[in-house]
Amino acid sequence: MIKTGFFWDEKCFWHAGGDFAFTLPLGGLVQPLASGGLPENPETKRRLKNLMDVTGLSQQLHNRNANPVEWDDLIRVHPEAFLRKFKEKSDAGGGSMGLRTPFAQGGYELATLSAGLAKDALFSVLNSELTNAYALSRPPGHHCLPDFPNGFCLLANIAIAVEAALAHRLTDRVAIVDWDVHHGNGTEAIFYDRDDVLTISLHQERNYPMDTGDAEDRGVGTGEGYNLNIPLPPGGGHEMYLEAMERLVLPTLNDFRPDVIIVACGYDAAAIDPLSRMMATAETFRAMTEMVQEAASDLCGDRLVLVHEGGYSEVYVPFCGHHVVQQMSGSAIHAEDPLADTLKLRQPSPRLMRMHSEFITDLEATLR
Repeated sequence: MIKTGFFWDEKCFWHAGGDFAFTLPLGGLVQPLASGGLPENPETKRRLKNLMDVTGLSQQLHNRNANPVEWDDLIRVHPEAFLRKFKEKSDAGGGSMGLRTPFAQGGYELATLSAGLAKDALFSVLNSELTNAYALSRPPGHHCLPDFPNGFCLLANIAIAVEAALAHRLTDRVAIVDWDVHHGNGTEAIFYDRDDVLTISLHQERNYPMDTGDAEDRGVGTGEGYNLNIPLPPGGGHEMYLEAMERLVLPTLNDFRPDVIIVACGYDAAAIDPLSRMMATAETFRAMTEMVQEAASDLCGDRLVLVHEGGYSEVYVPFCGHHVVQQMSGSAIHAEDPLADTLKLRQPSPRLMRMHSEFITDLEATLR
């Protein structure tokens, strides 16, 4: 029987970025937005939890809170000077560090709690308390470099969890699959010279960051060949994502044979997301989840953890997430996608799908 954990905390929904008009400075002719202007807002996550409560899916899960990560967990990934500066700014009322990473007072504590959700989800699966687990982490983490917060990400949630698990000898080999539409540059950088952590990122090419994520970037030193970037062309839809998973991601996982698979689960490749130009649907995310579940069953005793990353449509993220958690748990409770028929009509034409398939063939040749 599948035991699926769902790790969440209301306090994570209270992370705030203050006034932030994306790339424009406030003042002059830039009018402040009522919402603060931060695309990474709490409603995408809160509404996912609300939807699962309303359908009854939440009641079939093992709902858990978590403790914030501890100092020893943090300094395995982040330099002490960075952490102390972050804490000082947070205590003083908030501010911003790095690029596009505003936070309010208490932001440091909320970031450590977000990382704690990822850590406890991973530990619970590795300790065989749960079959698989989903961490509704906020703020997200996959863009955060060791000493440079980036792209709404204040701490490297997944990397912190992985390093803690390795330090406690709960695992020796970890595979991270990042299907957020933006390149997982932070996670890549942290493990780029390592052969015990495989990092895979499927992302829209040259979206964000615009200077990372090339297919030729395969790792360095001991880590050469243990980083896989799959930059996909804008306009790709359901079929392109499944083909990329089938032809590139799954064979790489099979060759690596991890002890556990972690997914950096962003929903911003969805067709109506404001920060991407992709055409994925709720069914796309469910199908990709099924693929990694089967890989986890074949390779690592079903050990699978998903950690929430991006996704900026308050309307659609909840349905994408519900599809994913339903698949993970094997539940019969379904939340019908209200946009399924519309998005099916908007999928790429057969001609464009052939071009996408040729693109993946070119990537295969590059990655050999």
